[in-house]
Amino acid sequence: MSPAWTREVKIRFPKRLGLLYVAILAERQLQTERVCNRERCVVMEQEPIFVGGGGETAREPQILRLGYGNRHGLIAGATGTGKTITMQILAEEFSNAGVPVFLTDIKGDCSGMSMPGTPRGGLERRAETIGLEGYGYRESPAIFWDFFGEHGHPVRATMAEVGPLLLSRMLDLTEAQEGVINVAFRISDDEGLPILDLKDLRAILSFLGENQREISQTYGNVTTQSIGAIQRKLLVLENQGAAHFFSEPALELSDLMRVAPDGRGYISILHAERLMRTPQLYATFLLWLLSQLFEELPEVGNPEKPVLVFFFDEAHLLFNGAPRALVEKVERVARLIRSKGVGVYFVTQNPDDVPDTVLGQLGNRIQHALRAFTARDQQALRRAAQTYRPNPRFDIADAIRDVGVGEAVTSFLEEKGNPGVAERTMIRPPSSLIGPIEEGQRQMLMLRSPVAGKYERMVDSDSAHEMLARRAEAAAREAEAALKAAEVEKEREREFNNARRYEPATRNAPRPTTRAPAARRGDTAVDAFAKSMARQLGTRSGQALMRGVLGGLLKGR
Repeated sequence: MSPAWTREVKIRFPKRLGLLYVAILAERQLQTERVCNRERCVVMEQEPIFVGGGGETAREPQILRLGYGNRHGLIAGATGTGKTITMQILAEEFSNAGVPVFLTDIKGDCSGMSMPGTPRGGLERRAETIGLEGYGYRESPAIFWDFFGEHGHPVRATMAEVGPLLLSRMLDLTEAQEGVINVAFRISDDEGLPILDLKDLRAILSFLGENQREISQTYGNVTTQSIGAIQRKLLVLENQGAAHFFSEPALELSDLMRVAPDGRGYISILHAERLMRTPQLYATFLLWLLSQLFEELPEVGNPEKPVLVFFFDEAHLLFNGAPRALVEKVERVARLIRSKGVGVYFVTQNPDDVPDTVLGQLGNRIQHALRAFTARDQQALRRAAQTYRPNPRFDIADAIRDVGVGEAVTSFLEEKGNPGVAERTMIRPPSSLIGPIEEGQRQMLMLRSPVAGKYERMVDSDSAHEMLARRAEAAAREAEAALKAAEVEKEREREFNNARRYEPATRNAPRPTTRAPAARRGDTAVDAFAKSMARQLGTRSGQALMRGVLGGLLKGR
């Protein structure tokens, strides 16, 4: 299956995701598969994805119609039954159809998609058996990502983008602690203190502790114990490497929706081998990514093919121990993001790993073998069989138990969105390399990546930590200035008291030789006496007393 378009197209990637999205939709209404050279492209009619056929009971090739590619899907099966290869095949075919793909690489095996496969007799015989014409080996355009920036371009997001709900899920907070996190984000909005990274959140929490009484009166009770517990959990999160994720520059979703110059969609491969050691961080990142797409992408209804497809390996990590509110959020996103043109495919060992409310949204299903060694396994096998449309030619539960490696029981949506009858299917071989590539090859591809140099350097913007630090410095300067002024005033008072202490006593001082100034003419003796006494007393009380005495004297005149 080769890529094709009908006309010359120049693809540009504006910064705003909405413009990019509209441009992709407009161009994709005319294109299907693309066969391109550097100058001209010829339009070919879009074909469905050929998944497999030629099994023991399959009478028709099993195909996934691109128009139903955004109806989500499930790839399930026990370890070693071929789930990763099936994910690789679907990703290749979506890419060939011009659909960008995002997938998580748990074991590092998916990096081989960036290189053409090596000839193997078994793969070619399988292609001939299932009637796959024109099978050959070809690489897919790939962009490598890594949460920690070691095996791909760094993936980052700000604390504000993740939000209090997902952050509380990541930290496994109690209800009271989650309330404190919500107060912290509300204070951030009200006070204009952006929370971008871990140190920003720590600074806001310290601010809450210092102003606990005033904040509790306005936003509700904030306890020192809850703040301390959150700070400790943030320290654990930082030790797990979360500081690499909560930073800038944040991932632009448009970089996950890129189309290569030959018209094929880029496959974004997230190296998650180290990330899997922190399941809560992994699950929170995937939920954040889905939430961001749901909030930012416009409604498109039922497009001719998806604009983006996600494959989430180890999907059970999204739901293990998740609170009901979070499961409802996943269910709502899975149900509504379909109308945004996004398809979500969960890859897990058992369909029971996915809640029923989410499982009911998955229309395209590929069920590899389930091993039923225990009574619980047998019950899970029967429940998995009951989710398929029955096939009168065989028992679905027996088929799920007996299919070999590279085979599966499949069911894809047919015309009008009806689920197809379950079929036992031999999955087609991939065209790209099976297994990982060498690290040198990975580094070379990263240097030629369309996003090379965009995310490698971390940026520390002016945010809550810096703003609160400046406030603290200003307050410290004011306090220091006030302290110095108090010390100066105290020193002046000390000097004044010392001067008074060493002043000669007036009792032993010699009488002045100069006489008091004579009374002016016209002053009576009583007037002169009163003025002299007032000068000697020199106080308001003395003057009041003399006015009373003199008043009595003057009355007797």
